[in-house]
Amino acid sequence: MACSVPFSNKNLDISFFVFKPTIVIIDDLVHGLKQFSLSMESLGCVQSSIFRSIHGNMIIWYGAWQKRSSKEKEQLTSTLKSTLTNNISSMAVLVEHSFLEAYGGESRDGSSTAKISTGDIVSLNSAVTTTNDLNDLCYAVLAILRSRFAKMEGITAGLCLKGQSKARVVCIHVWKSLHFCYSWILNSDHRNWMMPYLERFSIDMKYDIFRVVYVSGDKVVDLNYISPHQMLENGKESRQGQVMQN
Repeated sequence: MACSVPFSNKNLDISFFVFKPTIVIIDDLVHGLKQFSLSMESLGCVQSSIFRSIHGNMIIWYGAWQKRSSKEKEQLTSTLKSTLTNNISSMAVLVEHSFLEAYGGESRDGSSTAKISTGDIVSLNSAVTTTNDLNDLCYAVLAILRSRFAKMEGITAGLCLKGQSKARVVCIHVWKSLHFCYSWILNSDHRNWMMPYLERFSIDMKYDIFRVVYVSGDKVVDLNYISPHQMLENGKESRQGQVMQN
């Protein structure tokens, strides 16, 4: 299965919820977010995915929704945060959340969508700017993507999104493998060719690399899931019981 995100779709709202885990075994958090994804389908979530940071300590939950009014999005956000508080708060801190919309992109297969599948590598650039510069920054980021895309070996798609309530631009690159992603990062003089596009903006940029660990449609373990931590605890109790019997 794959999530297909159109490059320009004014009928689709995209939400990102960013988490910082507070537990050692991140698989427990990922499993909790998978169950969260399933429960969001009843609220009209069209598709969802989970990105796990490869080098850092971040998890991103992505959800796509049919277009809603600002008031409806406020109500939806309140519901999402309440559900997450009940199910996820013991495992992670919600760092930030926002709604965005796609406004452009490129793909290797010639389609007008970015396809994201479990196991893909995703690199993500996020830039926050002032409201007055948002539209110009959107054009600059899209121009950067289009000027370099054909030269980026191993990339399958690039997607540009802009914030709906925050002056933010996000660019996502989808890679066939981590090797291709690293090769592009290490062998390109990004500063020289990016700065002519960005130097006039006052921006706060963030960058990270993620592995896609779930997309809607993947099989999810049932609710009787036993976490690795529980397995370790059960094994410890079993060994202690055997010692006492002996």
